[in-house]
Amino acid sequence: MTTVVPETSAEGATAAPEPIFQDISGEQTAEIVEIESACMSCFQTGITRLLPTKIPFFREVVLMSFKCEHCGYTNNEMQSASEIQKNGVRIELDVKTPSDLNRRVVRSDNSSISIPEVELEIPVQSQKGEVTTVEGIIERTIAGLSQDQDKRRIDHPTEASSIDDYIERLRQLKELQTPFRVLLEDISGNSFIENPLAPATDAQLKTSHFSRTKAQNELLGLYEQNHEEEQHLLKPIAEDEWPIENLHGEVLQFATNCPNCQAPCETNMKLTNIPHFKEVVIMATVCGSCGHKTNEVKSGGGIETQGVRFKVRISSKEDLTRDVLKSETCSLAIPELDMDVGPHALCGRFTTVEGLLVAMREQLDGRFFHDSADEASKQQLQRFLDTFDNVLKLEHVITLVLQDPAGNTYVQSLRDDDEPDDNLTVERYDRSFEDNEELGLNDMKTENYEENA
Repeated sequence: MTTVVPETSAEGATAAPEPIFQDISGEQTAEIVEIESACMSCFQTGITRLLPTKIPFFREVVLMSFKCEHCGYTNNEMQSASEIQKNGVRIELDVKTPSDLNRRVVRSDNSSISIPEVELEIPVQSQKGEVTTVEGIIERTIAGLSQDQDKRRIDHPTEASSIDDYIERLRQLKELQTPFRVLLEDISGNSFIENPLAPATDAQLKTSHFSRTKAQNELLGLYEQNHEEEQHLLKPIAEDEWPIENLHGEVLQFATNCPNCQAPCETNMKLTNIPHFKEVVIMATVCGSCGHKTNEVKSGGGIETQGVRFKVRISSKEDLTRDVLKSETCSLAIPELDMDVGPHALCGRFTTVEGLLVAMREQLDGRFFHDSADEASKQQLQRFLDTFDNVLKLEHVITLVLQDPAGNTYVQSLRDDDEPDDNLTVERYDRSFEDNEELGLNDMKTENYEENA
């Protein structure tokens, strides 16, 4: 076992620990951890190399590579190092061109893949996580089916012939004789398929989120506490012992992990009231290890009866200074730039229109993305960022669309009577079945729920 001792300065002060998941750039060398482990082929001792890193526009992962110097056996896999997400993710890709076969795919252990056109299905936890491509998924399936085919042709010729026919169907997929779909579903929410047009919308790529079932939670090791356990953990308080007025002036703290380096830190939380809107919960986290800061706003009220859509035409400095409350269920779009940002890309926040645009730009202009991308992707992103800079300089007039199916988003009007001004349009709309499914409302029973208790 190796013990890591914190470094101390000349004055004896303990230096802050380095972040576990560091950005990889050309100026610094990635820290790779090497450990001895047994080879599963010859049972001699080999070397496993671990690299904690980040994937652009995605999350933290650990890349693992094993090599045995005795027999030459190698193995590579990827494991998600980020927390289990609140919802599962479902991604559908229409594969039409050879470039679609080269799209990068990040799969966790908890993902399943299916290709309906050839009736292919890879169940959850049947394969290790990996960073691959669409073609790599098909190639790995062909390699798995081809194992022991020579022996199978002798012992079971009928079954071997059926497998050969199916392998030929998979090879035809790689030749793109007909378009096909790849369906990726991850109950942990930690899988991803590359969008080569990012940050623009990709019409061939559809992403949605879903609430996990009880069985899926248990498959991930998430178990609900029974009532007896809650009695020991939660102690009821008297009705007037902690009034809501005291909560407004109180700053609460709870322990958490830094979203950037995973070091332990504390989050401050406060309930406040936004004029002309509703109560919200403001949360702020400052990491003492890496200095990372996050601010997040969550609605303190319930889900509104209708969704809301704001359209802000940005043509003057006054438009950039509007106050904005973006909830965690609100998606953003800029039609003039063909840009669509999902609700999970930026957390809920109370800011201005300019602050929202700057946050979107900073997320796109990641240092790690510049180092890892190919030259064409770099140039494409740089052209987009130059256009984005012109928007912030008011040299390019755009329309910012904020759509929140929960109705918990707010944009300030520049009129004194709080009615929408000329550059602000507010629309209320009825949610679709898919919107309600995303919010978990379709399975919610609000009447006669005691019957099934």
